[in-house]
Amino acid sequence: MKIDHTQPLEYSTQQNQLNILGFWIFLGAEIMLFATLFTAYFIMENRTGNGPTGPEIFEISPVLFETFILLTSSFTIGLAVHAMRIGHKKAMLAFLGITLALGVAFLSAEINEFIHYYHVGATYQTSGFTAALLTTLGTHGAHVTLGFFWGLCILIQVAKDGINPRTANKSFIFSLYWHFLDVVWIFIFSFIYLKGMM
Repeated sequence: MKIDHTQPLEYSTQQNQLNILGFWIFLGAEIMLFATLFTAYFIMENRTGNGPTGPEIFEISPVLFETFILLTSSFTIGLAVHAMRIGHKKAMLAFLGITLALGVAFLSAEINEFIHYYHVGATYQTSGFTAALLTTLGTHGAHVTLGFFWGLCILIQVAKDGINPRTANKSFIFSLYWHFLDVVWIFIFSFIYLKGMM
C-alpha cells in the first residue's frame, strides 16, 4: 500500500480516495431520499383531515433543544477529525465519544417528541400530514441511530488500532455522514417546524 505523505491521512492512499469519492456518491442518493420525503411532506402538509395541525402539535422548546444538540455534535465531530489529523488519539476519542453521547441525547429527545405526538393524537393513521411528518422525522432518526452504532464501531477500532490510514479514512467518512445528518436537520427545523408553527 503506497502512502502519500503530502495528503491528509484519510486521503493518503488511492483506496482511501476512492472510498471517499464513493461515499460522496452515496450521499447523493441520500439527498434524493430526503428530497423525496420533503416533497411528500409539502404535498401532505395541509391535508390534516380531522387530525391536529402543525401549530397545534409543534413545540418550540424541544425542537430548539434537539437543534442545539445536533449542531453541537457537528462541532465536536469536526474537533475529532482535527485531533485525528494532528495525531492526538485521546482527544479524537474524547470528541468522538462526546459526539455519540450528543447523538443519544438527540434520539432521546426525539423519542419523547414521538410520545408527545401519540398522546395528542398525531399518529401514522391520523392524516396525510401526520404520516408524512412522522415518516420524515423517523427516517432522519433512523439515520442518527445507524450513525451512533457506526461511530461506536469506529471509536472501538481507533481505541484498539490507533490512528492509521484505514481508521482515519473510516473516521473521516463517518464525519461526512454526521455532518450530512445535521444539514438535513437544519432543513427539517426550518421548513417543517418553523414554517409549521407560523
